Amino acid sequence: MSKLLYKPFSIASSVAGGVAAGFVFRQVWKRLAGEEDAPEPTSRDYSWAEVLAAAALQGAIFAAVKAAIDRGGAAGVRRLTGDRQA
Repeated sequence: MSKLLYKPFSIASSVAGGVAAGFVFRQVWKRLAGEEDAPEPTSRDYSWAEVLAAAALQGAIFAAVKAAIDRGGAAGVRRLTGDRQA
């Protein structure tokens, strides 16, 4: 039963997590680089190092936010259902 409850919550939280991770990344990038937008991989205005650093930072932030949301969602469903297996 708890898996049925968890699936819609999981989908909604994944979407919200993607939005939140994008916001966090933009804020971190502004503070680190002093620029509004991260470099696009095809832009000639940035070096390989800048593009790869931005991509690595973005990936790390997205992974951390996703893990936090997944972990929190599973814990929330366990609390709501009392199911230790969820």
